[in-house]
Amino acid sequence: MDFLAFVVPLLIVVGTVAFMEFFAWWAHKYIMHGELGWGWHQSHHEAHPPGFEKNDLYAVVFALFAIGLFWIGGNFWQPLWWVALGITVYGLLYFVAHDGLVHQRWPFKYIPRKGYLKRLYQAHRLHHAVEGKDGCVSFGFIYAPPVDTLVKELDRGKKAYDPNRRDTGLGAPN
Repeated sequence: MDFLAFVVPLLIVVGTVAFMEFFAWWAHKYIMHGELGWGWHQSHHEAHPPGFEKNDLYAVVFALFAIGLFWIGGNFWQPLWWVALGITVYGLLYFVAHDGLVHQRWPFKYIPRKGYLKRLYQAHRLHHAVEGKDGCVSFGFIYAPPVDTLVKELDRGKKAYDPNRRDTGLGAPN
């Protein structure tokens, strides 16, 4: 196999995954928490029965976009196929980290006790530490700023932060 035939697609996939984290942060902060997208995303910030929530429609939209790119890439311009694969890989990482690890929408529970996964878990729980769409922190899904930075950001936002609030994941030890 030609070296470039392997490296170029790999770089496209990895670059797309990195871009998707930036795009997801932007879309989460400015669309999902904005006027345009809050109608779907609000379901994610409110108590609801287990199962699907209106917010899951975002995953459907991104999946349809990736499917379209797979088709275009497979029929017209192959680099788009690799972009679609990168979007799909990001979607899988999102599903594992966000839906599985953080929100535990799987039949098993795991709460990380140290390292990167704990920071990711805590950062997203801090995202849910305020009510409503305003004053939230940590809009990414794969990158998590340090927890102390997020707590300071919450304080600067003048939103009441209670470290013992059940859903932050930072309160009393489990």
